[in-house]
Amino acid sequence: MQGFYDKDLYRIAREKMVKSQIVARGIKDEKVIQAMLKVPRHLFVEEALRDQAYGDFPLPIGKGQTISQPYIVALMTEALELKGKERVLEVGTGSGYQTAILAEIALWVYTIERDPDLSEKAKKVLLSLGYKNISLKIGDGSLGWPEAAPFDAIIVTAASPQIPQPLVDQLAEGGRIVIPVGDEFSQILVKGIKKDGILKIQTLEPVRFVKLVGAYGFKE
Repeated sequence: MQGFYDKDLYRIAREKMVKSQIVARGIKDEKVIQAMLKVPRHLFVEEALRDQAYGDFPLPIGKGQTISQPYIVALMTEALELKGKERVLEVGTGSGYQTAILAEIALWVYTIERDPDLSEKAKKVLLSLGYKNISLKIGDGSLGWPEAAPFDAIIVTAASPQIPQPLVDQLAEGGRIVIPVGDEFSQILVKGIKKDGILKIQTLEPVRFVKLVGAYGFKE
């Protein structure tokens, strides 16, 4: 009986999160809203933090990394303009929560994580939830995943001093990339749309992410 009670409480918390943090702030994409309602965010954080999983803030997941604030996850996902047939590259698997949201909408998600322990932990949760449209890789996310390119959409969940050129090269014509760009203390979330091989940039809003460490990101 306890398990059913817990599930019900998490479902209620998730519905409240979507209503007050996602819809109330202007997220309109129904696919994103439904994904946020479905994915059990509490399973992607440590057990001790599960009662905070649906709060309006990021949470630590170990190794100096965080699971992003729910609104930011929704905002970045909506900006990708996913319709359901896309092949998406995610740079920075982290907890795997953003990966799951993408997998609910896209055809296939390719996700790269620098830290092997985080990647393994995320893989276990994603498999336990039954996702079969995700490929995981350990490596330098700033280099992208050339063997799987081109991608219809790219999402970078760590801050970079600039948009890494390999990611621009691996983005399909007409594709969208969403990435926080700035220094290690503050960034602007930007969206790039590839037209005739060049990115047309839109700025979304100020954000603060952990650093993207790699050949085309911040140096270690």
